Amino acid sequence: MYISSASNQHIKDLCRLQTKSSARRKEKLFVTEGIKMYREIPEEDLVNTYVSETFLKEHEDQLRGNYIVVKDGIFREFSDTVTPQGIVSIVRQKEHQLHTILKKNCRQRFLLLESLQDPGNLGTIMRTAEGAGMTAVIMNKTTVDLFNPKVIRSTMGSIFRVPFLICDDLEDPIRELQKNGVTIYGAHLRGERFYHEESYEGSVGILIGNESKGLSEEITRMADKLIKIPMEGKLESLNAAVSAAILMYRAKTS
Repeated sequence: MYISSASNQHIKDLCRLQTKSSARRKEKLFVTEGIKMYREIPEEDLVNTYVSETFLKEHEDQLRGNYIVVKDGIFREFSDTVTPQGIVSIVRQKEHQLHTILKKNCRQRFLLLESLQDPGNLGTIMRTAEGAGMTAVIMNKTTVDLFNPKVIRSTMGSIFRVPFLICDDLEDPIRELQKNGVTIYGAHLRGERFYHEESYEGSVGILIGNESKGLSEEITRMADKLIKIPMEGKLESLNAAVSAAILMYRAKTS
């Protein structure tokens, strides 16, 4: 198939998935852009691929399965990046369940995010969670859309490898984790101890709150322990992704 018009229904559907989180939720699909992300997509989750004429001439040998060719000028119009690589894919959203992730007699590490709003932070956190060997990332629905194109780019492919759960709120998963012996640590300015003073024995969960407001009082009260990161100068807190990285790696190496 060859597309030479921006009014083509395929292009309209693609643009809707790129720009509207409601469409992504309803159809359980999301969009990736670039050859690196394309290579990372599991075969069973790849729905459709769109390539520019130029990309096809230069990289046809890297394509798998069916694809749709789009006129170069039209491709540039709907691309979400400043310098398009010429390949965009529609991908199925994976669904994970906490009860299938939880394992008995096994040390696990969870990251729980409450209402983060910055796409770059969430994408970086997903990428770091893979590096730190986290079991899963759990977030509430008021966290920025995980399938936002900016978040997807920032994950650098970790979206396909790190289990994640998107919940109405964090209360139920916290209770479920605690019931299964997971100790919940909340990153908070009121932390009783510095993060490096804890042992993180057994299975742990780490709570990270909103960039400006931190953890809500309700979720703060549910934490087993509150911890803080030492600060010098006039800083009160670090960037959410930086804080998460410090705590994830501390839990990994304890």
